[in-house]
Amino acid sequence: MNKAMVVAALASTIGFTGTVLAQAAPAAAAPAPQKSLQLQSLDPVTKADPFPAVDPKNFTAPSPTLETVDGFLKSLWGYDVNRIWRVEAIQKTDAPGVAKVVVFVSERAPNAQVQSTAFFITPDGKHAVAGGSVISFGAKPFADLNAMLASRADGATRGSVSKKLMLVEFSDLQCPHCKEAQETMKNLERDYPNAHIVYQPFPLVQIHPFAFQAATYGACVAKQKNEAYFTYAQAVYDTQSALTPETGDDTLKAAVTKAGLDPAAVATCAATPAIKEQVNASLKLGEDAGVDQTPMLAVNGRLLPLGAIPYETLKNIIDFTEAEDGTTVAPGLKVR
Repeated sequence: MNKAMVVAALASTIGFTGTVLAQAAPAAAAPAPQKSLQLQSLDPVTKADPFPAVDPKNFTAPSPTLETVDGFLKSLWGYDVNRIWRVEAIQKTDAPGVAKVVVFVSERAPNAQVQSTAFFITPDGKHAVAGGSVISFGAKPFADLNAMLASRADGATRGSVSKKLMLVEFSDLQCPHCKEAQETMKNLERDYPNAHIVYQPFPLVQIHPFAFQAATYGACVAKQKNEAYFTYAQAVYDTQSALTPETGDDTLKAAVTKAGLDPAAVATCAATPAIKEQVNASLKLGEDAGVDQTPMLAVNGRLLPLGAIPYETLKNIIDFTEAEDGTTVAPGLKVR
């Protein structure tokens, strides 16, 4: 399971089974119990508390703190106004410095089912282990990746110059799902004019033999004229079926012509070591970020598989991110 899918799994509690509490080994000197975390919101009609009472005996690990765990969960789940949760345990384990966190999750609805999810925190306090993968942990788990993308993402851009709200799409010009995702990207450009949107090449060369060459052409087109890249990219998407050994070169050159540039000059540029290194650096950036499929969208460092998320949910996540990161408080969004 890749990192983005792990975050998605945590966000929906899919794939986590029920967890029995109070199974930690007794500690010789347990730290002072942390206060119970209050529900993020109660059902306004019934005021019912769907969760079991917190037992201080289940808080045996000195770190992470309850506040840090809640900040982490809020970063993952806060976009969903119907989700409520409570941290039920932060326990020591037999592994030195490794803590086990148990959370109960439900919905703001009558008779909603209560589910449990569990994950482990590494001794450095910077990572959570869940679903067989390691993901960033902390009150702001996406901040480091966002800073890395702000520094290294160098693809064609649209929207605001400000990077306070940054959307980075990792895509492959020979990828059919990336072609389908462009309608979503156009909608994001329309709905978030304050966003800095970066189109970062991530050619899947193992399955798309013309993806790398298409990326090098794209890099040269963007180098000459940023806006021309988008005409070029759409032309490539529209003629993906012609990216074959017999017609691939001509197809890419035709896309360059459609973008209003000289195909011979772009082909010469694309063959240079500097441009190939630029595309390889973009691949390395995606790998460092945890991207292993396309299209993938990073929203201020939060990786989201673009084709698997309904547009309204995607907007909810972006609106929440704007509010949490202090960019804009979206109308009607209540920050918890």
